[in-house]
Amino acid sequence: MIQDPFGWLGQLLHGWLVGLGMAPEWARALQAFLAAGALATAVLLLTFLLIWVERKLLARLQDRLGPNRVGPYGIFQTIADAIKLVLKEVIVPSGADRLVYFIAPPLAVMSVVGLWGVVPLAPNLIGSDINVGVIYLVSIGSIGTLAVMLAGWSSNNKYALLGAFRTVAMLISYEVPMVVALLVPTMLAGSMGTVEIVERQREIWFVVLAPIAALLFFISSMAEAGKAPFDLLEAESEIVAGYNIEYSSMAFGMFFVGEFLHGFTIAALTVTLFFGGWLGPGVDRFPLLGLVYFALKTAVVYFGVVWIRGTLPRLRIDQVNAFNWKFLVPLSLATVAVTAVADKLGAGLGWNRILTLLGANGVLALGTILALTIYARSVRRREDRLGAGRVTPATARG
Repeated sequence: MIQDPFGWLGQLLHGWLVGLGMAPEWARALQAFLAAGALATAVLLLTFLLIWVERKLLARLQDRLGPNRVGPYGIFQTIADAIKLVLKEVIVPSGADRLVYFIAPPLAVMSVVGLWGVVPLAPNLIGSDINVGVIYLVSIGSIGTLAVMLAGWSSNNKYALLGAFRTVAMLISYEVPMVVALLVPTMLAGSMGTVEIVERQREIWFVVLAPIAALLFFISSMAEAGKAPFDLLEAESEIVAGYNIEYSSMAFGMFFVGEFLHGFTIAALTVTLFFGGWLGPGVDRFPLLGLVYFALKTAVVYFGVVWIRGTLPRLRIDQVNAFNWKFLVPLSLATVAVTAVADKLGAGLGWNRILTLLGANGVLALGTILALTIYARSVRRREDRLGAGRVTPATARG
């Protein structure tokens, strides 16, 4: 019970169901169903706390008070907002495709909740340990993009459709460097299973071996989640409010829940892939400590997500796309190539793996800074030439 409390509880439930006369295979199926429901419920209930935490953090960062009326320190404000959304009327536009219209909001939530199915929370505590966990993360995460497209198309509103097009263009674009960056922890661990990736970090976290890949994954994941400064999902002021303009009540609330939960999910995935997941002192003796370590690491990374959101200004659509295709994608491809060559070369020559990969990342970082410096100087010279060509005698006298 002490070594594996959740496994002990599962065995106890299985024995109780079999004792009631249920067939063992049906008992296992019901047990898996209840476990999946418990995990999804816990994640969704966590959203209430996350919304309050993010509001309070953003308020402090921007010199505001934040929620402070409903409950102590405003902790029940999220519950009041949920009650308000539930009581509001659901208004469906005339001519909307009702089936697709109502499928999109729960699909947006499911795409985020489903990611937690392969996140190892502690030793022996995971929804499903599959050997293609990384592929599962990519595939399930892309369902959120489909939800945005369905919401904009089914609303029978040209502004919503245009907002969905712009949003999906950004989301799909940033999936490219994210998927490429995911290749790095997969190569370092020699497995696509998330449990194996965490276990391979017992000696040293992958963020030390591949800091550039960790940064690329974090940035591209924030863009895919629509977090500032990549929050074009909320920046459609010229087309009313974007893809969700025709949604009200809890239909809109589901998009709201998916957005806030996605920010915390980004932090959890980053911790799993690059910061050792649940690993920490004493975990082998007391497995539940792994859940504490995982929560603390995720909270620290999540604070970084909120900090960036409350600090950096929003980017334009052309700046967002240029940053992705001209910088993140080439850098992610170079990172995978350099990591693969350095790891293989170092192993063949008997070099220290940590120093080899750190040195390779340092060389790549210096090369990136040099390339950016050369590019910035060329742009500045071009702007100076254009500015000099626009000078006339009249403007010179002025």
